[in-house]
Amino acid sequence: MSRSTYPLKLPDSTKKAAQRLAKEDGVSLNQWISVAVAQKIGVVETAAEFFARRSKGASGVALRNALINAQNRPPDPGDEIET
Repeated sequence: MSRSTYPLKLPDSTKKAAQRLAKEDGVSLNQWISVAVAQKIGVVETAAEFFARRSKGASGVALRNALINAQNRPPDPGDEIET
């Protein structure tokens, strides 16, 4: 695996929290941050793939038709929009 360096500037509070969590996990701060970045990449890429699959074949026309055919009734309790 090739590696590269990147100078990272963190707010003091973020660095202290990351140091604490790294210590709790028994790893270096560098390793903890590397894993955290890798996890975030996985989450973002998985979400992007999910929404790409879900939106395949979707169109504005289909959405408009669904809204036109939706029942005209008040929202369920808790779903109201305050204006």
